[in-house]
Amino acid sequence: MAEQKRDYYEVLGVDRNADDAALKKAYRVLAKKYHPDMNPGDAEAEKKFKEASEAYAVLSDPEKRRQYDQFGHAAFDGTGAGAGGFGGFDFNGTDFTDMFGDLFGDLFGGATRRGAASNGPMKGSNVRTSVRITFEDAIFGCEKEIELTVKEECKTCKGSGAKPGTSPVTCSKCGGKGQVVFSQQSFFGTVRNVQTCPDCQGRGKVIKEKCPDCRGTGYIPMKKRFAVDIPAGIDNGQCKRLSGQGEPGINGGPRGDVLVEVIVGRHPIFQRQETNIFSTVPISFPIAALGGEIVIDTVDGKVIYEVKPGTQTDTRIRLKGKGVPSLRNKEIRGDHYVTLVVQVPEKLPHEAKSLLEKYDEAYDDSLNFAKRFQESKNKGGSEKDTKKKKKLF
Repeated sequence: MAEQKRDYYEVLGVDRNADDAALKKAYRVLAKKYHPDMNPGDAEAEKKFKEASEAYAVLSDPEKRRQYDQFGHAAFDGTGAGAGGFGGFDFNGTDFTDMFGDLFGDLFGGATRRGAASNGPMKGSNVRTSVRITFEDAIFGCEKEIELTVKEECKTCKGSGAKPGTSPVTCSKCGGKGQVVFSQQSFFGTVRNVQTCPDCQGRGKVIKEKCPDCRGTGYIPMKKRFAVDIPAGIDNGQCKRLSGQGEPGINGGPRGDVLVEVIVGRHPIFQRQETNIFSTVPISFPIAALGGEIVIDTVDGKVIYEVKPGTQTDTRIRLKGKGVPSLRNKEIRGDHYVTLVVQVPEKLPHEAKSLLEKYDEAYDDSLNFAKRFQESKNKGGSEKDTKKKKKLF
């Protein structure tokens, strides 16, 4: 007695109102779990994979699903069961790349069994290169010249690749289609595979007698110079595209592009983060304490800044609009952030040292430890005060 088939909706684990997206998602999970490539030698997994594939093949087809919903499995009785396909179906000669290709491509790294190229027009490959510019060039933009070796149409054969006086002929293997189809037996039955024609590499034509100058390629490598307009605000690692300057297209397709990667040199003072610039400026103790004017270097030149009295070290100030222009609108610029660091001299002249000592004596008693220590000593201060002074100085 033949084994009774399970309900297709039950097999996929969906309800009877499931839409195409739900069916596809459910099948993908089961196909990945039970696919024979994932379970080599496991007969039970292969059986479940076939069961899920049969269910999906019916329910993903609107007409088959309508018949199944109306008549159940009886709708497909007597249509070639056991003929190498799923029970009740004859899948011999079916192109499974049409039915399951997108699913298998998602499951197994994007590689489908079709994989064949058309012999229609195709865009040429892109060419990549790089150019070095200075920090300032990246801020304000510039123009650079690069030299590349690119393919140009062979003047001898006018790009045909054939010897003068001859022409390419239609490929006999693919009949000019650029693709070949062959059948292969699998557990599904007979599966049709489509691949790029190996004789013409998908072009649909072959060259019997090749041009002696380009050797049948139709192109000659040539050195060319290109002017590259580097926009203001470009950042390290970004690319400038030269449209239509890359490799020639195939079968009349357009040329590819040249992608120029911009490498920005380091600056000894400035660092960049997106559209903002950062730098550090040392200031003297008197300027920090009393305030005063300092000169700050920016990408626009030197600017004068008024330091506020009592400025502490590591204070960060902002110079608005002195940063990097936006790539989208060069009129919009980021800011320049400057960290002010109070500089303490390592060696002092005698006169400066005396002035600092007087300053220390006149400073707030709450912080004048030397004065407090001396007063404590005059009053017979304790050993504890002496140790405290040593730690402070």
